[in-house]
Amino acid sequence: MDREKIKGIIEAILFASGKIVTLEELSISLEIDKKEVANIIEDMKEDLKKANRGIEIITVNNGYTLASKKEYHEYIYQIIDKRAKPNLSQAALEVLAIIAYNPKITRAEIENIRGVSSDASIYRLLEHNLIEEAGKLDLPGKPMSYKVTEEFLKKFGLNTLEELPELPKYKVDENQQIVIDDIVIENDKEKEEGENNID
Repeated sequence: MDREKIKGIIEAILFASGKIVTLEELSISLEIDKKEVANIIEDMKEDLKKANRGIEIITVNNGYTLASKKEYHEYIYQIIDKRAKPNLSQAALEVLAIIAYNPKITRAEIENIRGVSSDASIYRLLEHNLIEEAGKLDLPGKPMSYKVTEEFLKKFGLNTLEELPELPKYKVDENQQIVIDDIVIENDKEKEEGENNID
């Protein structure tokens, strides 16, 4: 099959599906090797950049999806119904961050970290498909665990969770409280070292 035709088919599949399509699914549909499909998609990504198009192909885990380019957000936002965007509270964002950095975490563990009930936040995140159930753990009561979804990765522009920013190192005092001063001092030292290296 002609390479340009394959590109057209891949673009049509990604557009019509409206979801993340795996490399394996594309390979089966096109009846060509996965490595060849991956190479063609990399070419397509470059084509979209060079043509100054409004869309791009983004990689999420082992799949692909079409998305509008970030630089056109302000124009798209005026047209799309703003009510369709998730409106997350500070509490929901805290829970989301905890789950992102701790895959397969339970509700009790989340609440232990936050010190407050997180039922409403977990429900809201499930509703917006940003988190999902990750199975019951082999612990007393068989508690349900949670992890972030591919939709989370897509919305935050991440390929995998390894791309999340590194958390600051911290110390815990005798009351099991994080010592903020140590984090600030450590960050200041890192900045000073960076400035010295520039000189």
